[in-house]
Amino acid sequence: MESIQFGSKKIEFNLEYKERKTLGITVHVDRTVSVKAPIDTSISQVLEKVKKRAPWIIKQQGYFLSFEPRTPARRYIGGETHMYLGRQYRLKFINSSEDKILLKGAFLEVYTKDRFKAKELLSVWYLDKAKKHFYPLCEKWITKFEKYGVTPKVIKIQEMSNRWGSCTPKGKVILNTELIQAPKKCIEYVIVHELCHLIHHNHS
Repeated sequence: MESIQFGSKKIEFNLEYKERKTLGITVHVDRTVSVKAPIDTSISQVLEKVKKRAPWIIKQQGYFLSFEPRTPARRYIGGETHMYLGRQYRLKFINSSEDKILLKGAFLEVYTKDRFKAKELLSVWYLDKAKKHFYPLCEKWITKFEKYGVTPKVIKIQEMSNRWGSCTPKGKVILNTELIQAPKKCIEYVIVHELCHLIHHNHS
């Protein structure tokens, strides 16, 4: 673990040397920082680059902090809070032969005979809502990026372990299903961020 001091802020980061041409800095959803540098890069060059990018790193960490508090491991029991579009809702179980989830007032009503299916039902519900909200937002911003002569090959929504979104070198934009729990402005931020990678493939 390496670190730099930027004013009163200490920035720690994991450093990895790779076969690559440029130095890349990534701020992850848990606010940890990783740096991938070309093999022949000296540690002084790495520290200088990280210090130069410190304002951006701190800004990104602050952005991801807006998603917190990160919820503890879910137990999927009545009264437990779950996020949706930046607001908290409580689980409410209703015995029913039909498995479904409805959003009513301050509650996520889970209709089922088997409460052990709650996690599966919520995963499907979140994915459905993500598709409903993400695709129109993507369409809105893709149109704005057309003037730069770029467009994503495909938009994919799936569960991701340590990031809100990504853009592959081949132009596939991937969005984390859990992003639907965040406020709309944060969802748009991630979409625009990933679309920017169609033009700039790094965080310069």
